[in-house]
Amino acid sequence: MHTISKQSGEGFILKQGEYLKVSGPKGQQVSDMVLFNKNDKREKISSGKTLDFEESILISKDNFLWSNRSNKMMKIVEDTNGRNDFLLAPCSPETFKIMYKNEEYHPSCFENLYTNLAKFDIEPDDIPTAFNIFMNVQFEKNGKISVDPPFNTPNDYVLFEAKMDLIVGLTACSAEDSNGGSFKEIEYEIFKELP
Repeated sequence: MHTISKQSGEGFILKQGEYLKVSGPKGQQVSDMVLFNKNDKREKISSGKTLDFEESILISKDNFLWSNRSNKMMKIVEDTNGRNDFLLAPCSPETFKIMYKNEEYHPSCFENLYTNLAKFDIEPDDIPTAFNIFMNVQFEKNGKISVDPPFNTPNDYVLFEAKMDLIVGLTACSAEDSNGGSFKEIEYEIFKELP
């Protein structure tokens, strides 16, 4: 079991065929995840390809996460919460200046992703739109979106299967609106077989 402290992140390798289990032990905490092909980092997770090929903006159990080269990167094997987001970019310093009117320094998922992936020679401009685990983005008929508190409880988790060798970036999200106003840790486990 690995613990990602609140408002921080980690970067690690996940091999093809391995399973990644992500949970929020205190509930109501989002985790941003980005993926890169370990053998060619120019191939990375794609929101557009995933929403296109899965024909849905709600990505959950039995859906795949696709790459910018139209290859399957992960399968969602289990999702006990059932609500994730693949529309919104990782929160960044600019997010807090523009949307929160905060001119002070604020931790962000964007920074936590690129700093923890730097050891794999991944740079800030390489960071794509993240798959936002547990994030509760609602949308109205006119297209207006809102970020509401996540539904996930301490017992909820998402289980992924790697379809290729991956570099994974994972955060404990730093945006107040995404996490119901407070920040908590994220836990993850890697299994060689289905747990």
